[in-house]
Amino acid sequence: MSNIIWFRSDLRIYDNPALAAALEQGATVGVYCLNEEQWQQHDVAPAKQSLIVRQLKDLGRSLEALNVPLKVLHTRRYAAVPEALAEQAKALNCKRVFVNEEYEWNEQGCTHKVERSLAQADIALRRYHDQCAIAPGDVRTQQGDMYKVFTAFKREYLRQFDSKARALASSPSKQEPLDLPADLSALNAVAQDTRYDELWPAGEDEAHERLNQFIESRVKAYKDKRDFPDESATSQLSPYLAIGALTTRQCLQAAMSVNEGQLQSGRKGVDTWISELIWRDFYRHLLFAYPDLCRHRPFKAETDALPWQGEGERFQAWCEGRTGYPLVDAAMRQLRETAWMHNRLRMVVAMFLTKHLFVDWRLGERFFMQHLVDGDLASNNGGWQWSASTGVDAAPYFRIFNPVRQSERFDPDGAFIRQYLPELKALSNKDIHWPSAQQREQCDYPEPLVDHSQAVAQTKQWFKELSEQGEPA
Repeated sequence: MSNIIWFRSDLRIYDNPALAAALEQGATVGVYCLNEEQWQQHDVAPAKQSLIVRQLKDLGRSLEALNVPLKVLHTRRYAAVPEALAEQAKALNCKRVFVNEEYEWNEQGCTHKVERSLAQADIALRRYHDQCAIAPGDVRTQQGDMYKVFTAFKREYLRQFDSKARALASSPSKQEPLDLPADLSALNAVAQDTRYDELWPAGEDEAHERLNQFIESRVKAYKDKRDFPDESATSQLSPYLAIGALTTRQCLQAAMSVNEGQLQSGRKGVDTWISELIWRDFYRHLLFAYPDLCRHRPFKAETDALPWQGEGERFQAWCEGRTGYPLVDAAMRQLRETAWMHNRLRMVVAMFLTKHLFVDWRLGERFFMQHLVDGDLASNNGGWQWSASTGVDAAPYFRIFNPVRQSERFDPDGAFIRQYLPELKALSNKDIHWPSAQQREQCDYPEPLVDHSQAVAQTKQWFKELSEQGEPA
């Protein structure tokens, strides 16, 4: 044995830089450290846990076809990983461990401790970038700083893509059979919540099939239809990106294949989707540059002085989809029923919680992580801080979505609301966006928690006062 490929959030065989490098340099065995107690600490949703376990089983079969045995070590927490990997490497007489980088604070810490533990045994850790097309830290201003405005970041990202984007990793080749059995029995330690398994099937083939279907049939209309939650217009690839069954680089390559080989060609649907993929990379670059984002801190530190509300009846009503605002409630019920939420609605419900109810954005961020099959720290934190006006390139505090207007614009016939709020299905296409008091009583639908105009005025006042406090005398 020569090498270990240490799998983390890269549960695939194609476009996997660490796996490709390991196989090129000798006999390789795969290792995954099962840290279910760490999952609990990091609020990994049951739906995502189930997807990871099923994806590992699929990965085991794919690796078996390459004669690469996969061993799952039951380490429970990151603290046990360094010793477990070092002991495994010594037992197999491996001299190199290959791994793809993770950028979150705890994951970075774990990587550094693994590197030290391996070094003590004279074992090298070889690290590769796979999550971003351009490695975090490689897109900077002329002064060497991290971009804090997305449009400027995107402009530089596009300019440097040809020179700095990593190439797609070579497809893995079958190695000579090893006298070592695979062992995935540790996965039995994870209690499985199977409610969402049919909605989100595991497998690298499944991820590629979804990508191909989106590129072939929906990406060209993406710009025009992506904001309508009743339309099947988005890629719904985020769960597979979150666990590493698919990469942003693969998505960009697929998009470019129908975009004249370009990242921006003037084809609005494709260009818009590519821009969303760049947003995903942007949030990872931010996480790498500002690790405090991983530690429940706002990028704009002064916003912690705002009178955010904690857990209480208003927060609970938001969680359960009974705020009295139909689009907000339908979106929250979609989350509970499918472990996923349409992106437009994520912005609507996040801005409602933070700008109407003035509940601390961190409570909403955590609730999303606890329920989303595609829960991802970088994207989730970025989205919540954008909505709450506490983050980098955030929505201006005075720009606040009106949930009723959003409903009228993006669910004009009320089809989405009817799907998740069947108690309102008999209302007209006009009334369903904002039922009268009499209709609410008849439908057993709650009165609104807050008045839109009053809540928005109060929020603007608090932010304005905070802004004035920071101005020089």
